[in-house]
Amino acid sequence: MDIKYLGHSAFEFGHDGKKILIDPNITSTIYNWHDENITNIFLTHAHSDHIGQAIEIAKEKGATITAIAELASYCKEQGVENVESVNLGGTLKYDWGSAIFLPAFHSSSLPDGRYGGCAASILFNIDNTRIYHAGDTCLHEGMKTVKELYRPQIAMLPIGGRYTMDAEHAAIAAQWIGAQRVIPMHYDTFPEIKAEVQQFAQIMQANTQMIVALDPNKQS
Repeated sequence: MDIKYLGHSAFEFGHDGKKILIDPNITSTIYNWHDENITNIFLTHAHSDHIGQAIEIAKEKGATITAIAELASYCKEQGVENVESVNLGGTLKYDWGSAIFLPAFHSSSLPDGRYGGCAASILFNIDNTRIYHAGDTCLHEGMKTVKELYRPQIAMLPIGGRYTMDAEHAAIAAQWIGAQRVIPMHYDTFPEIKAEVQQFAQIMQANTQMIVALDPNKQS
């Protein structure tokens, strides 16, 4: 199983030739738009910087979008044929593993201004590798439950501040979640969320956890 950071909060998981996308707001040229193996797209919430190109990709590739009920309904309205609706606590099973939608604390509105359902984080289990994508969120005590119940090995945490937790709070979140490898996300995309990744790395090293800062422009 491999992980590619596509920028902002977007990731691609690859497993057995299949590709899974999360929050595919993809502006980097690294993305292979002709890849035919995209099977699933997961959305953490309804803001346009997280829906990104999900609808276009799903239509082109026949991929299934999975999202909280209100956002799932919106995707159907936009003409996506394969849509799965879920809510917090919902576990979905796949031939590659599972995905559980868990809480995140954030607003969520559709591009047309309507309510987009609650924001979510997602716990993936892919070939026995547990990955926690926090979505857009502040620091919250539910992260302690993530450690207690799921013990993820990898966590993807926003560090940009302003609209999510900042690097200092993300370091606390990393301790609460307990993952030994942490990938920072949702930073430097626009001026309001400029972050010092090196500062985050120093805090993490003091906590004996490993930061893996991925550069979308240096991945093939």
